[in-house]
Amino acid sequence: MKKSILGVVVLSLALWGCGEKKEVAVETAKGDAIAGKVIAEKTCKSCHGENGGGLAPAIPHLAAQRESYLFASLNEYKNGKRTHAALRDIATQMSEADMRNVASYFASLPPIASTTANDVKHTSPYEKGKVLAAECAKCHGEDGNSKTPGTPTLAGQQPHYLISAILEYHRDDRKVTTMKTIMRDSDRLDLESLALYFAAQTPTQRGAATRGDAVAGEPLSAMCGGCHGSKGVSVDAATPSLAGQDAQYLAKSIKSYRTTRQNWGMQRYVANLGDKDIDNIVAFYASQQPKSGDQVPSSTQDLAAKCNRCHDQNNGTATVAPKMNGQDKDYLVMALRAYHDGKRESTTMHNMSFPYSNTIIESLAAWYASQPSN
Repeated sequence: MKKSILGVVVLSLALWGCGEKKEVAVETAKGDAIAGKVIAEKTCKSCHGENGGGLAPAIPHLAAQRESYLFASLNEYKNGKRTHAALRDIATQMSEADMRNVASYFASLPPIASTTANDVKHTSPYEKGKVLAAECAKCHGEDGNSKTPGTPTLAGQQPHYLISAILEYHRDDRKVTTMKTIMRDSDRLDLESLALYFAAQTPTQRGAATRGDAVAGEPLSAMCGGCHGSKGVSVDAATPSLAGQDAQYLAKSIKSYRTTRQNWGMQRYVANLGDKDIDNIVAFYASQQPKSGDQVPSSTQDLAAKCNRCHDQNNGTATVAPKMNGQDKDYLVMALRAYHDGKRESTTMHNMSFPYSNTIIESLAAWYASQPSN
C-alpha cells in the first residue's frame, strides 16, 4: 500500500517537513529601489539580466523575489556563509545600504515568466520507481513482498539502505549475476527511484524459520539492536530492518560477512557466532512483526506542500525563505544539494534536505521550476 508523506521529511520529525509554519523575524527597513537599480546595472546585469532573470542555467531569477531574502543572501555572501567567489567580492564592496537598495530594486521587478509552466505532467520518484519495479516483481513481488524463499522482502525497507544495496549490486560489489544484469542500464536516479518505491510499500511477515529457537535468539540479538532497532525495526535510514524478513535470506546474509560482504562491525560480531547462534538470531527476527521504515513521499506535490509552509507565495514578508515558483531548475538543484552537503550554512535546511536523494532533489526542483511565477 502506498504511503503518504509526513515529515527523508520525516526520515524523523526534523526531516520531511518543517512542522508548523514558523515566521522568522527579520529587519523591515526598506531600501531605495531607484538607487539599487544603478548598482544592479553596474554589477549584476551580466548574470541576472536587465529584467532580473538568470541568463544561464544555475543562475537564479531575482525579479519579484522577497526583499528580505535578497538582503539576507547578500549578507551571507559577504560573510562567507555562501561560497561563490565573484558574489563574495561584489557583496564585500557593498555597504549595508547598498545591499538593501539592490534587494529593493530586484524585489520591485515583475516576475520572470516560467518557460516550463505549461508542462503540468510530472512523474514523481515514486511513480517512476513503480514502473522500474516491474522487472523485479518475478522475484521480489509487485509490491516488494517476495514469496520466494531465500529472496528478501523489500517492502517498507529503509530507503537509504535500499539505495546503498541496489548500488552495490549495480557496481558488482555484491556478486549476484541476475541482479547485475537487471540493473545494468539503469542510472543513479533510476536506482534511487526504485528504492523509494519499494520503501513506500507496506511489508508483510514471511513464514517462520524452520530452524533455530526464537526465544534463545532474543538475547543474542541485543548487539544487533543497537543498529537494527528494537526487535529488528530500524530507526536509521541507512540501516536495514530485519523484523519479519525471510529466514533463509537472513541466514545467508549474516554468514556472508564471514566471507565476502564488507562491514567491519558486522564482520567482527559474526566472527564470534556459531551456526546455531545464527539460526537462533534468524528465528527471532523472522518471528517479529515487520513495520515500515521512514516514510517517503507519495508525490512531488506532497513534498512541495510541506516546503510551502515557509516558501509559498503568500506567507508574507516577515521571513527570509525565498519564493521558488518559476525559479531556474538547475539553480534549485544546486542550492538544495548545497544545503544537503552543508556547503550553505542553515541548520534547518540541512536537516530537512539531508535525507533527500538526488532523485527527490531533481523532482522537487523540476516541480517548482514548472510553476507559474508570481
